[in-house]
Amino acid sequence: MGDAVRVTVRDVVRETDDACSIVLAPPPGADFSYKPGQFLTLRLPTAAGLVGRCYSLCSSPHVDDELRIAVKRVRDGVASNWINDALAVGAEIECLPPGGVFTPKSFDDDLLLFAGGSGITPVLSILKSALAVGSGRVVLVYANQREDAVIFAAALRELAEKHPERLHVVHWLESVQGLPSRSLLRAFIAPYASYTAFLCGPSPFMETVTHALRDCGVPPARIHIERFQSLLEDPFEAPAVVEPDGTDAGTTHLVVELDGETHELEWPRNQRLLDFLLAQGVKAPYSCRQGLCSACACILDEGEVEMQHNEILEQEDLDEGYVLGCQSVPLTDKVRVRYS
Repeated sequence: MGDAVRVTVRDVVRETDDACSIVLAPPPGADFSYKPGQFLTLRLPTAAGLVGRCYSLCSSPHVDDELRIAVKRVRDGVASNWINDALAVGAEIECLPPGGVFTPKSFDDDLLLFAGGSGITPVLSILKSALAVGSGRVVLVYANQREDAVIFAAALRELAEKHPERLHVVHWLESVQGLPSRSLLRAFIAPYASYTAFLCGPSPFMETVTHALRDCGVPPARIHIERFQSLLEDPFEAPAVVEPDGTDAGTTHLVVELDGETHELEWPRNQRLLDFLLAQGVKAPYSCRQGLCSACACILDEGEVEMQHNEILEQEDLDEGYVLGCQSVPLTDKVRVRYS
């Protein structure tokens, strides 16, 4: 985890009755470079106490000068309701650097984007970047309950008008078309089966879309999913360093490349990689420490590990060697990893 900093709220924009976007300004000198589709982890002083939450950036590093997130009110949501009701311009909030792997490898690919509700947030970041720096075609299917719930409706309309040859936006309104069904989505997807898909929204929506994509022959490696997860622990609290469980499970020779330095260590077989590195004073990146956010992802160049929990890395990420440091234990006598 990079060090937390205090970002300042520069603007709060009411996007719909239930959603707002927030412009955040990092302190001078802080490195907040990010990739389209990544998220910020914020520590929010809600009425229920301090809570940590991850919110995707809807701004694009290729188009926008500011950092902007969007938050939709969730029933009984402690953080989302506090943001929509109480967050004010000038407030300072603790924030971790951007993280996440929900981003295209190439913006020249043809992209098929699916968003449901507030899932438009990282999808918009990807869409704007693809149009700005890529050459591929972009198709967006955006599902909402009704027309007045469509976040960024005006921005999407302007983009579609500006890029008529490259961008096609389809609004799917439950009040008009009903819920997106697997059969209807399958018929829509068929002409775009060669595209690379990115999905973000409610779980049932993404499950239906995923089934429809697979029905059309889209391989798992071209289906990328971003799930909004509530953190069970406060990622801003200093992590409790987990010691080995006392059993003599042996060690693995570990080589770690991080921030231009190489560390060679003997890694206990019964200790997770992140816990071990932190115990050794190696400042490996992390955020949620629960296998939900990918901030701790590193590339496995040699050896094998087992991830005890993974809800974020997709098959393409795994095929490229990515593993979660917070969940990985060694299986071989030597392991080499690098943090990009």
